[in-house]
Amino acid sequence: MSYVLNEEEQMLRDAAKAYLAEKSPVSELRRLRDEGCKDGFRHAVWRGMAEMGWNGVVIEEAYGGVDMGYSAAGVLLQEMGRTLTASPYIPSAILAATALRLAGTEAQKSEHLTKIANGEAVYAFAIDEAARHHPERIDTTAVKDGNGFRLNGSKRFVACGNGADMLIVVAKTEDGGTGFFLVDPKTDGVTRTMRRTVDSHVPADIDFKDVKLDGDACLSEAEDGTAALAFILQAGSACVAAEALGIAEESFDRTLTYLKERTQFGTEIGSFQGLQHRAAELLCEIELARSLVMKALRSLDNEPSQAPLWIAAAKAKATEVSRFAAAEAIQLHGGVGMTDEYEIGFFYKRAQAAGEFLGDDRYHSDKVASTSGY
Repeated sequence: MSYVLNEEEQMLRDAAKAYLAEKSPVSELRRLRDEGCKDGFRHAVWRGMAEMGWNGVVIEEAYGGVDMGYSAAGVLLQEMGRTLTASPYIPSAILAATALRLAGTEAQKSEHLTKIANGEAVYAFAIDEAARHHPERIDTTAVKDGNGFRLNGSKRFVACGNGADMLIVVAKTEDGGTGFFLVDPKTDGVTRTMRRTVDSHVPADIDFKDVKLDGDACLSEAEDGTAALAFILQAGSACVAAEALGIAEESFDRTLTYLKERTQFGTEIGSFQGLQHRAAELLCEIELARSLVMKALRSLDNEPSQAPLWIAAAKAKATEVSRFAAAEAIQLHGGVGMTDEYEIGFFYKRAQAAGEFLGDDRYHSDKVASTSGY
């Protein structure tokens, strides 16, 4: 298994770096926050990603995608982490696309995967029902009603839920199984409540009260809904870990630059041995996280049966390291690191929020233990 990017992935990384620096730098997140953008992202950037082919990296060519795999998605998300790109990429191009790929009928794939790949619509994946990630507990129900279903329940902190054109809702079916349901958020009985999180993103709490769905709203092709959900969340967790790695890398790079430029007592503070030791420790932690993230993504593409352990380890470590890197960045920037004028604080806030998405380091550390037989 290679831990080095191949030529195609290097080209993808370089293209992502250039596009995001122009269209979605950190200053754009600040602008979204200051404008109070109700969706939390720019639809023009989402469509631009589609034009670059990014939205279809895990979508088959038959539905408008490029089918490069999750390792390629990780390359993109690492760069998005570096610029704190606010986009529906993980909810739509990873979680929703994976759900449709695993459980969608041919007609559903043709309609919805094509819209994702083309940037025509934004999809949100509604899973969590409490403040913390707990996919084992799903109380939302979908009960058969004639030729369709009645959906009842609530979802909390749905990523990009306020700006989504379509929802994929995880619900329990009458036989106790796990089902996935396409829901138009404008349907009667659906109520969205906008939330603003510390990282200036805009998720939504979504309530479903006797929402009537047609029979074709159900993604019915998954043989085992529970197994499909597990894979969807593994894919999402690996990709969030890649974003967290990008946050850590950029936090470190900015801090290193600052240590080389800032002078005190007539010398660069980067020459102080105590600060050098802290930077060296941080670099070692980032390298370890990078290896785990790449192993998780490669496993997901090539050895999916081996992936759960590596994904849990990668998500736990990347969450821990991104928070550590961002906190160290603020400390090593000194007093200015605490001010809104400097962008380094945005990295700290995003590291905190991204760490909670799809399970924090404690949740995934427990996964590592249980998967290893403890």
